[in-house]
Amino acid sequence: MKGNNENQKTQFNGVMLNAYPDSIGERLKDTLDVLKLPEFKNTFSLFYVLPTFFNSDLDRGFSIVDYNINDELVSKEDMILFEELGISLKFDIVLNHLSVGSPQFKDLLKHGKNSKYKDFFINWNTFWKDNGTLNEDGIIIPEELLLNKLFMRKSGLPILKVVFPDGSERPYWNTFYQKVTYNKISVEDLKEIQNLSTQQAVAICKLVNAEIDSIENLKELDFGAYKAFKDAVISILKKNRSYLGQMDVNAKSELVWDFYEETLAKLKDFGCKILRLDAFAYLHKEVGESNFFNTPGTWNHLDRIKKIADKNDLILLPEIHAEYGANLHDEVAARGFQIYDFFLPGLMVHTLEQRSSTALLKWAQEIVNKKYKVVNMLGCHDGIPVLDLKGKEVNGTYNEGLLKDEDIDSIMETVIGRGGRVKNLYGPNGKKISYYQVNATFFSALGEDSQKMLLARAIQLFMPGIPQIWYLDLFEGKNDYKAVERAGDGGHKEINRTTLKVEDINAGLEKKSVLNQLDLIRLRNTHEAFLGEIIVNSGLESDIKICWKNNSSYVNLSVNLNNYSFEIRYSEENQEKIINFN
Repeated sequence: MKGNNENQKTQFNGVMLNAYPDSIGERLKDTLDVLKLPEFKNTFSLFYVLPTFFNSDLDRGFSIVDYNINDELVSKEDMILFEELGISLKFDIVLNHLSVGSPQFKDLLKHGKNSKYKDFFINWNTFWKDNGTLNEDGIIIPEELLLNKLFMRKSGLPILKVVFPDGSERPYWNTFYQKVTYNKISVEDLKEIQNLSTQQAVAICKLVNAEIDSIENLKELDFGAYKAFKDAVISILKKNRSYLGQMDVNAKSELVWDFYEETLAKLKDFGCKILRLDAFAYLHKEVGESNFFNTPGTWNHLDRIKKIADKNDLILLPEIHAEYGANLHDEVAARGFQIYDFFLPGLMVHTLEQRSSTALLKWAQEIVNKKYKVVNMLGCHDGIPVLDLKGKEVNGTYNEGLLKDEDIDSIMETVIGRGGRVKNLYGPNGKKISYYQVNATFFSALGEDSQKMLLARAIQLFMPGIPQIWYLDLFEGKNDYKAVERAGDGGHKEINRTTLKVEDINAGLEKKSVLNQLDLIRLRNTHEAFLGEIIVNSGLESDIKICWKNNSSYVNLSVNLNNYSFEIRYSEENQEKIINFN
């Protein structure tokens, strides 16, 4: 099978580094210092900087407060240094949501129904009006048929109840993370309660503050002899509570689109070339439709954001996790967008552990035949996707996945057996319906075997598309269990986000396996054959042979999965060079 590397020829050529601004050292400047080291010369042409580049408050950057530079981690001088190094930038825009700490949501909390941004976010009850039943908590429960169409990222309804200035509680759509903190009260807070003496106020404060950190439902607070004041105190607790959360924006509001216009122009000024559309498939919401990639609404939104991107010379990369059998990757690619190769990480684990190239080469052939423009990866800031590999029934027809369910289960068992953690999806009833991803460093997922890691990197670099390299994989980072423990509930992703100190970098650069990875990356980043035609040969199940050719230039990869050995032959100044790291 043959195909052209259309990704690189028409847009960018080279390898993309992926990290947070503070993944190495303390600030983005520390990563730039590493990229200036001689060992990193000519290794990277792109850098995907994760969104703590901007002002954010949780989910390691994916809860955006605003899209201004985070001065604690980034400086404007950093942008100049990237340009001097010849490295283009990729950023995120989180289309579906903004932080409760954003100026827009803070204005809503301050001014309530009189806020300029009253329609910027989605009032749950307004959305479902006349399509459900109001429960005792003042929340509309959608009709069962409608509720069952919702795609849940957490247990329970996707809402956060907030208090307006008039004391009323309003539920707002909140697909992803939320946290409500009830703050301790003082005698001053209770002064508005009628017929409450100072002595009683002191006693109530002592009683409430002793329990407030450990209780989940305020109604469970035992006021004892002061129960006559319970409702008034709870009202004050609710009014004074603080929130963390990612609040879904209302794409039916023109203010939201004005915000997108302003943001994309700002990102262009920061040096952005590729823009990842995070959570875009959740943006369009319509009664009677799924809240995930419903059509034609999602396409209409995507077309509209593309027009804004085109004005700013930005290449869009929509981020979407869905079963292979749903064919959403094909639909997005067919409209001319770059797509993420979320299939490769799981396929790579399967290929190496089962010593079988069949599924991997089938996917490679699809990329080539359908001329997909992809960005691929092994590890990333998230987990190793498993949902993506599955089949799915669509309109009564079952479309097979890239792997059988038992093979996907085997991947899960292998990575979990090596210390990985699991992320699940939930149904409308709050019950788990599927694994979503497994969290581990890719090095640990491969059993912390340097030869497997090096082989995985070689295969990735020869796959069609732009290779994206997670900084921790480059230095053979291991699962960070202490970070998971420190992060507490929901902190599973921290297993793969260890901050590397300068001494860690120096120690890594003493390891031959790390230097070998850098040599492979340098070859992929600079050899002109990767601008040409790819030929993927399927032979023995245990073999992989991939060739890139561009006129007289060539680079060939030959893999033996039985012993994890590989050889690379490439042209250089009319001579053939050989790389053999076995």
